[in-house]
Amino acid sequence: MGITGITGCISSEYQTPTWLKPEAVCTVKYSEKTEEGLFRHPVFVGIREDLSGIDLYHDSMKGPDIVNLDIGKSDEGDSHAEDQIKYTNIDKLYWKKEKITKGELIDYYLSVSEYILPHLKDRAQSLHRFPDGIDGLSFYHKDAGKNAPSWVETIHIYSESNDKELEYVVCNNKETLGYLINLGCIELNPWNNRIEKPGNPDYLIIDLDPSEKNSFGQVIEAAKITKEILDICRVPAYCKTSGSTGIHIFVPMGAQYDYEQVRDFAHIILGFVEKRLPETTTLERSLSKRGPKIYLDYMQNRDGQTVASAYSVRPKPGATVSMPIEWKELTKDLSISDFTIHNALSRMQKKGDIFLPVLGKGIDLKKAIDRLAT
Repeated sequence: MGITGITGCISSEYQTPTWLKPEAVCTVKYSEKTEEGLFRHPVFVGIREDLSGIDLYHDSMKGPDIVNLDIGKSDEGDSHAEDQIKYTNIDKLYWKKEKITKGELIDYYLSVSEYILPHLKDRAQSLHRFPDGIDGLSFYHKDAGKNAPSWVETIHIYSESNDKELEYVVCNNKETLGYLINLGCIELNPWNNRIEKPGNPDYLIIDLDPSEKNSFGQVIEAAKITKEILDICRVPAYCKTSGSTGIHIFVPMGAQYDYEQVRDFAHIILGFVEKRLPETTTLERSLSKRGPKIYLDYMQNRDGQTVASAYSVRPKPGATVSMPIEWKELTKDLSISDFTIHNALSRMQKKGDIFLPVLGKGIDLKKAIDRLAT
């Protein structure tokens, strides 16, 4: 077995190879690769009916790796228009309890493409794939470019953790959006900066991340206090549900500052929030030291760090959606489950993209800090 898959077998009688035509993709778990590129302690996991050879990736993961082996090259999906994309396994249940299929997920994303694409455009995508739905195996897939169809835009970005350049997908159109969802990307995770502005994020992100012992009401309280601090700075702020358990707050930066400057400003803001709410919030990163408090996460403002995009579905029960909301909607009646794959589009059609301003003109960082100091 080589790294491109099973290409033949050895006859025990004649010791000569019998070559087979590669036609499928399988998943293999192994402990490491030898210098010759062979797998050590390989374990066959199963045939991947949802993937073709074009989906092959070689991405490093901690612990025993799980990779897709190319046991066959396919031109499937290498088309020039969306109506030529072959969506596979559309009847597979991605949410078994709710009986929501992969096809319904694809339909959702294509139906909201005009709202979500502005938040994906010109940004590298860190893919998180769930080919068997939310209860199955999931994996991160970054170095995807060489296996993507020719019409999918990609960009080479150096990865310190991998010590090499990776080729990231850039989702600029409806066709690429459909391709990513067909890969099993339930959620979409764009970088904070556009590819033409490396190192300069378009927005600041504050992630209010509760522990299991925090109520959503406490998260809402933390969001309101954060808004009060930002109001003192006289800067615009926009919030959305994370689609999981927390709330994300964005401040437009207009790609004027680097990640360190943006992160430091977020840290300052959240320092004031922690002082206002010492019983329920913390800046402590260590889980063991954090306790039953809401983590005020300013570290999302780093190169390559991502959160789920606005209007992204989340791999959570109920097929919840990360939904932009107006500040007046932050009430005790608000629930993460209010926004799902079933009702999100009607809300967007009614309200429009209320999150679009995060991509607009950025704030004056010096003036904002000066106002906070007075």
